[in-house]
Amino acid sequence: MNVPIGSGEPDSSELAPDLSQVLTLRGVRKSFGSNLVLRSVDLDVAPGECVVLIGASGSGKSTLLRCANLLEVVDDGTIHFAGQEITHPAVDADAVRARMGMVFQSYNLFPHLSVLGNVTLALRKVHRVPASEAEQRGLAMLERVGLADKATARPDDLSGGQQQRVAIARAMVSNPTVLLLDEVTSALDPELVGEVLDLLTELKAEGVTMVLNTHEMGFAREVADEVCFLHDGVVHERGSAAEVLGAPQQERTQAFLSRLRL
Repeated sequence: MNVPIGSGEPDSSELAPDLSQVLTLRGVRKSFGSNLVLRSVDLDVAPGECVVLIGASGSGKSTLLRCANLLEVVDDGTIHFAGQEITHPAVDADAVRARMGMVFQSYNLFPHLSVLGNVTLALRKVHRVPASEAEQRGLAMLERVGLADKATARPDDLSGGQQQRVAIARAMVSNPTVLLLDEVTSALDPELVGEVLDLLTELKAEGVTMVLNTHEMGFAREVADEVCFLHDGVVHERGSAAEVLGAPQQERTQAFLSRLRL
């Protein structure tokens, strides 16, 4: 059931969320002390769409994802997820997160659990899936990401790329409505980046709804339905990959991309 939206809902129909979207942000603002990280962010993510966030470090990309997943409380604005305003105080944040998949750049795997134990933990503890069913689903997902033979291994026995694929498997095993990925290749050695990006490309082809931030512009060009360039806490330019990466209109976007030597 949707909780009621408070009196702070925007009056302008132009700002009203499209409830057919998986994720809608309107006027999202977030500060940490005196540091204003997100000034007024609007974003729409349709079912099956891959939205890629680009921008310099400190532009607000990771904070945006953490706000979308309710890991950070927004100071102003609204976020709608699957038709429900999740920024309303009455919303159960844990229930929202149970329907989203979040993958972090630092893997965040439990070193004392096996690979299979990491993948099935949320199924068992959050979704209350019986252990036998959770194990079957976990093994199937590990097979899907090419790591079925590592089910009994510990995370420390795996390469960085393998650990990140386990983290993606953990996020995907509960069939989330949207997958949020925060710089998932930034902690990897260059030779390991490709295996993670290949997996994400496959997920995109399967119609998985994704929002991710990345500095891998070649990957963004290949998979993004929309690219959003964040600068100074706002979406400074948005459009298709061909438009934003191939023919950016804004000077700041051009300057950012020129530094990457695309």
